[in-house]
Amino acid sequence: MTNKLLLTTLNGKKSIQTPIWIMRQAGRYLKEYRAIRSVQKDFISFCLNPEQASAVTLQPITRYGLDAAIIFSDILMVPWAMDLNVRFKTGIGPLLDPIETPNMINASCLQNLTEKLAPVGKALKLTRL
Repeated sequence: MTNKLLLTTLNGKKSIQTPIWIMRQAGRYLKEYRAIRSVQKDFISFCLNPEQASAVTLQPITRYGLDAAIIFSDILMVPWAMDLNVRFKTGIGPLLDPIETPNMINASCLQNLTEKLAPVGKALKLTRL
């Protein structure tokens, strides 16, 4: 199977096979994921390493011959790039300061957003099959 099968299905066409994909979170159970993750100082650094993000994205495809994967990143990378104090605490999970009013998000939050998230874009380019 190839990603062509997935694209055909996404375009609403019937196929004799059902495409499958794996969530990024499911990859953390792979020993090869854990090996790469173990050398990162923290989760955000891991997400910002395009080569490693691409590698772990492709691990389930390589191992199981799946049709698609979701890029290794995290939805919280956007508020992190906006300097909203995103952090990951071992044994607890992600934490960020509450946004209590709309005016807490202002133009200063958007400064350098493109540059800060550039590693995610690079990971996408590296991963494209």
